[in-house]
Amino acid sequence: MIDMEKKKTHVEIRNKKAGFEYEMLESFTAGIVLSGTEIKSIREGKASLVDSYCYFVGGELFVKNMNVAEYWWGSAFSRQDPKRDRKLLLTKRELRKLQRAVKEKGLTIVATRLFISENGYAKLNIALARGKREFDKRESIKEKDMRRDMDRS
Repeated sequence: MIDMEKKKTHVEIRNKKAGFEYEMLESFTAGIVLSGTEIKSIREGKASLVDSYCYFVGGELFVKNMNVAEYWWGSAFSRQDPKRDRKLLLTKRELRKLQRAVKEKGLTIVATRLFISENGYAKLNIALARGKREFDKRESIKEKDMRRDMDRS
């Protein structure tokens, strides 16, 4: 007999570079508008968030440079551009808050984590961030080295 429950997939794609380059101020979880076989590629873990960021167009939030590889089993008709801009789904209140914050000097919105929720939808964690300066990055490296040394001993 076939088990009718959904197969649980544990997919978690992180943007490690964002934690080093930016100081995270506030985070949000957004849905993503996908098309065709993109969700299948994400479930296989074939996505990358390196150098991805978010921007506003006409009051709507989009993520740029998020790479979702083509699904290898899909047909030629369902192929999408792997780096196309994808719309993010947030509440109006969250969108207004983010839009006001981005207008401030030095703030941006970066994608930090892509995962599959319990109900099977792809979700993207985004963060309102401020770019770190060079000495901040050096401090982060020192703290990481100190923690590593403490764990070893």
